[in-house]
Amino acid sequence: MTRPPIRADLAAMTGYHSPQVEVNVRLNTNESPWPPPPDFAAAVAEAARSLDWHRYPDRRALALRRVVGARFGLGPEQVFCANGSNEVLQTLLLTFAGSGRTTLTFEPTYALHSHLSRISGAVVIQAERGEGFALSAERARAEIESVAPSVTFLCSPNNPTGLVESPQTVSSVLEAVESINGLLVVDEAYGEFASWSAVELLAEERPLVVVKTFSKTWSMAAARLGYLLGPRWLVEELEAVVLPYHLDGLKQAAGVAALEFSAEMHARVVAVVEERARVSSCLVDLGCHVWPSGANFVLFRPPPAGGDSVWQALVDRSVLVRDTSSWRYLDGCLRVTIGTPEENSVFLDALADILDHDE
Repeated sequence: MTRPPIRADLAAMTGYHSPQVEVNVRLNTNESPWPPPPDFAAAVAEAARSLDWHRYPDRRALALRRVVGARFGLGPEQVFCANGSNEVLQTLLLTFAGSGRTTLTFEPTYALHSHLSRISGAVVIQAERGEGFALSAERARAEIESVAPSVTFLCSPNNPTGLVESPQTVSSVLEAVESINGLLVVDEAYGEFASWSAVELLAEERPLVVVKTFSKTWSMAAARLGYLLGPRWLVEELEAVVLPYHLDGLKQAAGVAALEFSAEMHARVVAVVEERARVSSCLVDLGCHVWPSGANFVLFRPPPAGGDSVWQALVDRSVLVRDTSSWRYLDGCLRVTIGTPEENSVFLDALADILDHDE
């Protein structure tokens, strides 16, 4: 049987995935450790009963865009919603990147920025971060002026390092992007756990968008719902590219319902931030190298056996974290999602036992 060839530039590409293992404590994919409030489930069930299933959903998802925009003092015309922040990113790249264009990332960072760029047909330039994975504004500006990318990515808090870019750094990078007529994408999938947001830099005349998700703080990873905040003209361009009726009616209703529980979301963010501080402190006490995090996870390097062997030893104790030890720049590193206090204690006790046996 003959098979049609795929595009040559995709032939060697592997898919993006996070290994799943049956364990008692799963702390590898940065999900919320708690399910949504019971009243949220009831609201979604009621929405399902009243949905006109025989009709196409609102193509523009205006009700959802109104309530999302209202949280930030923006109108619905400044909001674009899609099936997870990944589809938001993909639509951005289909619109502003693609064949003959270039995107720029600062590594290590979220792997899908490069992956989706390549799928769109763009050439990816992967610049390096500095010591401690910090991003130098001067170095970033030099890269942008040299490469002249169509799209530049900043992830803040950065995944997998947890670093939050400062307002000064983002502003400086934005100035450089403007000078070469590019687009700056600030990925804030974990933004609610940080001390500031690039949303405050948005303006109609600036080529800046901020990408967010319902997956983390809103406990809706299973729903796959994300959104973008940006200039009106840019949202209009995305609407011309995205597939028609791409966002189903139930998902739109779930997003509207979720925003009725902002107080519960904020309380969970506070709880995660408190646990993040405890976990980070305990990891330091165990002799690990710990990077400061503004997200709902912590990147660390355990001594002295190496991340891959510690990862397996944790799995043997029914605890799953993300093994990043084979990733470029992250030799020996692991990333742990902040779970419930009980889950975090199980993880820390297991790690202490492993490191004690390695002495």
